[in-house]
Amino acid sequence: MSASLLSLYQRITRWPCGHWLFSRAVCLRAPYFATIAPYFVALEPGRCEVRMRDRRRVHNHIGTVHAIALCNLAELSAGVMAEATLPPDARWIPKGMSVEYLARAKGSMHAVATPEVPLGEVHAGREWPVHVEVTDPTGTPVFRAHITMWVSLRKRP
Repeated sequence: MSASLLSLYQRITRWPCGHWLFSRAVCLRAPYFATIAPYFVALEPGRCEVRMRDRRRVHNHIGTVHAIALCNLAELSAGVMAEATLPPDARWIPKGMSVEYLARAKGSMHAVATPEVPLGEVHAGREWPVHVEVTDPTGTPVFRAHITMWVSLRKRP
């Protein structure tokens, strides 16, 4: 599946509105993420960039981007990066996430997910740490997440 997601991204983003179409396709597969209306900017093995527009529906009571919207953005970017990076016989699931709120999150957000260590071989289940940094429109980091992915081999039928 991982190779197919990456190849879909590479094919579809050549088209007009391709990034938007890919973003919608991901949200069809994982509907909850549609709540933040993500827009995929870049995807390659070991890196995923996603933007989230500044909209009222992601705001909290003080007019900044809600903490959980930032967590959703981080988990989405880390998960899609993992999907594009893992070999086809491997699978992933988030095992845990720790976050830091660095500054008030105002405006559109830009998340970049990268692995903290190279993936290496997947022989048995193990943890794989992923770093996600979210910046505001000025490039100031406003949120940081450390997501522990559990990677293992897919079960054979």
